[in-house]
Amino acid sequence: MRFIADLHIHSKYSRACSKDCDLEHLTWWARRKGVSLVGTGDFTHPAWFEHLRENLVPADPGLFRLRDDLDADSRRRLPPACAPTDVRFMLSVEISTIYKRGERTRKVHHLIYVPDFEAAEKFNTALGRIGNLGSDGRPILGLDSRDLLEITLEAGAESYLVPAHVWTPWFAVLGSKSGFDAIEDCYADLADHVFALETGLSSDPEMNWRISGLDKYRLVSNSDAHSPPMLGREATLFDTDLDYYAVKRALETGNGHAGSIEFFPEEGKYHVDGHRKCGVRMEPAETREHGGRCPECGKPLTVGVLSRVEDLADRAEAVRPAGAPEFRSLVPLPEIMSEILGVGPKSKKVLGEIDKLTAAFGPELSILQDVPPEDLETRSPLLGEAVRRLRRGEVIRDPGYDGEYGVIRLFEPGELSRNATIGLFDDGLFASEKPVAPQRKPAAPAVVEEKPEPVPAPVTGSLLDGLDEDQRAAAASDCGPLLIIAGPGTGKTRTLTHRIAHLVTERGVAPEHCLAITFTRRAAEEMAERLASLAPEQAEKLTVATFHSLGVRILRQQHDRAGLSADFGIADQPRQLAMIAEITGDVPGARRRLRELSRARRTGAADELAERYTKALRQQDLVDFDDLVAVPAALLAEDEALAAGYRDRYRWISVDEYQDVDEQQYRLLRLLAPPDGNLTAIGDPDQAIYSFRGADVGFFLRFQEDFAGARTVRLDRNYRSSAHILRAATQAIAPSTLVPDRELRPLGDHGDALVGLCAVADERGEASFVARTIDQLLGGSSFHSLDSGRVSTDGTQGLDFNDFAVLYRTDRQARAVMEALTQAGVPFQKRSHDRLSERPGVEPILAELAFEGSGTALERVRRAGDVLIERGAEAAEIHSAVELLKPLAAECGDDLARFRTELALGVEVDTWDPRADRVSLLTLHAAKGLEFPVVFVIGCEDGLLPLRWPGEDGDDFAEERRLLFVGITRARRHLYLSHAAERSGRAVRRSPFLADVTEGVEQLETVSRVRPRETQLRLL
Repeated sequence: MRFIADLHIHSKYSRACSKDCDLEHLTWWARRKGVSLVGTGDFTHPAWFEHLRENLVPADPGLFRLRDDLDADSRRRLPPACAPTDVRFMLSVEISTIYKRGERTRKVHHLIYVPDFEAAEKFNTALGRIGNLGSDGRPILGLDSRDLLEITLEAGAESYLVPAHVWTPWFAVLGSKSGFDAIEDCYADLADHVFALETGLSSDPEMNWRISGLDKYRLVSNSDAHSPPMLGREATLFDTDLDYYAVKRALETGNGHAGSIEFFPEEGKYHVDGHRKCGVRMEPAETREHGGRCPECGKPLTVGVLSRVEDLADRAEAVRPAGAPEFRSLVPLPEIMSEILGVGPKSKKVLGEIDKLTAAFGPELSILQDVPPEDLETRSPLLGEAVRRLRRGEVIRDPGYDGEYGVIRLFEPGELSRNATIGLFDDGLFASEKPVAPQRKPAAPAVVEEKPEPVPAPVTGSLLDGLDEDQRAAAASDCGPLLIIAGPGTGKTRTLTHRIAHLVTERGVAPEHCLAITFTRRAAEEMAERLASLAPEQAEKLTVATFHSLGVRILRQQHDRAGLSADFGIADQPRQLAMIAEITGDVPGARRRLRELSRARRTGAADELAERYTKALRQQDLVDFDDLVAVPAALLAEDEALAAGYRDRYRWISVDEYQDVDEQQYRLLRLLAPPDGNLTAIGDPDQAIYSFRGADVGFFLRFQEDFAGARTVRLDRNYRSSAHILRAATQAIAPSTLVPDRELRPLGDHGDALVGLCAVADERGEASFVARTIDQLLGGSSFHSLDSGRVSTDGTQGLDFNDFAVLYRTDRQARAVMEALTQAGVPFQKRSHDRLSERPGVEPILAELAFEGSGTALERVRRAGDVLIERGAEAAEIHSAVELLKPLAAECGDDLARFRTELALGVEVDTWDPRADRVSLLTLHAAKGLEFPVVFVIGCEDGLLPLRWPGEDGDDFAEERRLLFVGITRARRHLYLSHAAERSGRAVRRSPFLADVTEGVEQLETVSRVRPRETQLRLL
């Protein structure tokens, strides 16, 4: 059978879509238009997915239809001429991917199709580990296009992907901003699984036939409807059975693919080039003459589809591939009647006339394609003539550009004001189908600035050749103690690894005598990887460890001395808590007591509880995390011969982040490294921010006393941050710096860098500022951003979601930001600095705050959610919370699927797909060691930064100032500092630290209060 399919639409849950985009309205309008097969759109959205499951029933293979009761109502409300059309639905969704590949930001939209709800659910589960599916019907994911295709194929053997509107400049595989010149470039090794392309509104098959590389693909068209009346404005024709598998086979083989219904491509929003803000529109040749820049403002033009096709074309004229079907260009019936009647296409007058026409002649697409013009003339002579001209392709074209729809007219200006029977058939009526572009001021040719070629550094063969003067001095230092004061971004890890590699490859030091110690497993792995690259033959013999893994190594070797068996265990936190509870009898306070005990043991302040707890551990042949450093240190202190043996084993010791050592780690190091030993310590006392964990910067400051005669080298050439950022950082730390004559010298080109200070009304205004700025720097994350004019179309600055970080002093500050990013559809990941030591179990929180508290159900749920968010609940706890809060969710009148989505927004899920890009939400403590092109430090207020506890009046906030220094120096290109006039309903003052950050700071526009948007249950 021959039928019309429109397989790209959106639901009411997509941004900027009509509230009527539900199944009932879509079915009604599909019949009205004459479309038999419709994509559901948006099946990844939890609420829409549930709506689909509740209201669709299986029909033909792989397809669905509206429930009988709803379908009967749809037919009843249509004229008999339209009602007989059967409407089927295919599960579909459009996915937006924004990611970086090859140092370019890529923005590509894709259409995904699956044959059943099981495949859809599997697909949704995979994508749920990548981004937020509940914020928009068309989710925005930080995922490579190739990986999205892989997830699609893994969802089921019959699932498939079609690149959407492939020529659109901003969000398409072949668009002028994508950086891809072929489908194969985008989808890489999986490109053979792509067999169809959506041409989009601004191109038609004939334009695509100029590119031989596209001959193998079936070209399809769809409406991309954001409201039901837009259905069928573009569509695809099939001559197959009405089933999912037949449609897919037709697209794979071409057999049964019967063509398409198209816009005239000039009507599309991006057909020619232009700059909407300046009212400039250009044909491709004109664009080239002006160097691709707007003659009014000099900014880059948005290069449209026509130019892009010409750029990639390898044929002077279109050549229709063998077997390719015909296509037909139409103008939607409401637009035709709008022109005839002289009123808007959505006016009551136009809609009333179309009601009469469809009642008399059947669906709209049938009127445009099949009904004889003579029959139409019985109702409207002008309509009959308009349809004749349309079918001959005799139209007047006013092309669209830079987000502005073009206009297709069937009558010359003034023609309709004459007598309807006069002038309609005059010769020369269509002499000018493509009008001249709007008048513009003449412009001088664009000047392209040439950059000099970089001069390669001379190669002499030493590992130290690539280091700067100070790094080389540190790496080449002779034996004996060495202190390297390495400012942020000065190449600390690079210097340390090159020093170690230089020792073992060029100085003859035996690699088995080298020990490198750092604080985290991630840092140790990075160091090991670098050393393997620098010294591949010696790397396996080097010891690279954290303090704790070194302690495990020593304990395994000396277990009998510690009273342990060879296979002793390490107690996890639940076992530790159980022991503390049993010893003290204080079950509710076990977590607090364990935290206090751990801090006391790390600082050497043991008490009776510590002795009883340690005894209980040993009785079960266990050690805990703190024992891994303390026990080896005690063993070496008790046995000088044993300590001497380890000193002989590790003759060259390098310690990263030395400012972060605590009492026990310092004690272990002093036992391993004699006063005149080869100990290299590297770090920065101005980045000492972990005193709450027991770290003591005093050990760094007394290095010269502990190791008399130690050489000191300073690294102050910063390769990370712009000059503006470094100026702000040095101003911020100056009043309490621990590095005399602190200096950070900027190196490298960071482009247009900025340090901005933004005053906001409250936390909602602050969060809105963050979300809006990210959108702007990305060059728009959605069509809505571009079309609304909120975002400049001047480019993305090469950024993706991974390039942004939002930093704050306390976890609770993340709440408003998460809500704003969720509403904007921006994927993010939230991380806490010490989740294990701060997070209580889910059940007592919910019992206390949700079930035993006062207030409405919604208020109680929110209180519980706030604490879960603040404490950083884990993935398993999310599911527990969903089950425990079901009664309250029901009482709030919200469906469980949406409730589950909202709860998941507020916590860190451990099952994130590692392929995904996301904006990072981090405490300032968690940001240490990281860097991002764009950083927001929010909440720069007295009471938050510096953090003041209730009743605290002191002014010794040196470490809080260091936290700000760390936050600022995480930024490479752009830094934004923000402070509110009011937070959590209370007036606040800006941070006193900001008084010192003045030079080179741009005062941004003050953000006024943002009204909350309560559209669904939120635990944020």
